Amino acid sequence: MSLVSISLLIIALAFAFIAIFVAITLKAASNTLASVSTTLEKMESKVDGITTESEQLMKKTNALAEDVQHKSDALNPLFESLQTMGTSMGNVNHSLQGMAESVAAASGKTDDQVAKAIRWGDAAMELYLKFKSRKNKQ
Repeated sequence: MSLVSISLLIIALAFAFIAIFVAITLKAASNTLASVSTTLEKMESKVDGITTESEQLMKKTNALAEDVQHKSDALNPLFESLQTMGTSMGNVNHSLQGMAESVAAASGKTDDQVAKAIRWGDAAMELYLKFKSRKNKQ
């Protein structure tokens, strides 16, 4: 065998090994892609399930929000009435405060008159008792 034939044989064997390793690598890549494809199919079905559940949850949330809105609208007249009642109570409180202030002012004026009346009453009682005691002595 000549040097050229040996070289061609080595090149042919190297080419065969390269072809075998490329085939093995492509087979492994094919298996990996098949596995990825299966995983993506499973994920797609789960995402579809999640999407359906999310849509149902959104519908329920919207219904709940609408119900809360209706109930809130129903309570608005109550809060308006409470506000009106609070304003009325404030007015009554203001009126009572004014009345208390006027009573206190009038009371201050009559305190002096009451004190004078009590003094005159005491003096009259003393005179009466003196008169009575003199009358009993006589």
